[in-house]
Amino acid sequence: MLLSDIHVTSAVLWRSALIVAPVDVAFVSILAWWLGGAILRRLKWLIAGTTAAFFAVVWGVVACYLFWEPVYHYFFPAWSRWLLPLAYGLGFGCAGLLAWWLALRLRGNSVVNFCILVGLSGMAGHVWAVHRGLLEKPPMLQGASPVAAVLFSGFEFVFYGGLILTLAAVLGRVWEQLKGKFLPK
Repeated sequence: MLLSDIHVTSAVLWRSALIVAPVDVAFVSILAWWLGGAILRRLKWLIAGTTAAFFAVVWGVVACYLFWEPVYHYFFPAWSRWLLPLAYGLGFGCAGLLAWWLALRLRGNSVVNFCILVGLSGMAGHVWAVHRGLLEKPPMLQGASPVAAVLFSGFEFVFYGGLILTLAAVLGRVWEQLKGKFLPK
């Protein structure tokens, strides 16, 4: 089966959201227990860099390689195909830095705040994509519910936020060990 043969329906998006939501709750809860605000504060530039690298890879592999023909060529000119990972990486890196800054200033757990802010940024991006025809132009997405697509993207990006924090914390720990210091547990 080719990717272009796949059809993403509203039911698939709703089921996916129902699967990812409890995974997010468990994953973010573990991260909130493992990482504290003090560690998050020290990971500022690692979070920005990890966010940039993560989304550059996601855009490079998923969007520009796997899903260019079935989805993304409807929205971007051909010349931009291999520039998009760099552009989205830089943009999301800045957004990650903003999410880090806000997460530490909002009430509640800063780790949870960060993941929710990343989730909200994903939803905002998908609202924009739906407005531009994400669910109308590519045949594989035609007819899917805009609400389901945007809601699923929120859970998807909360998970991405958790992955980013995990990678940044592991890189931070490695860096501290290389310097002869250890992050507090």
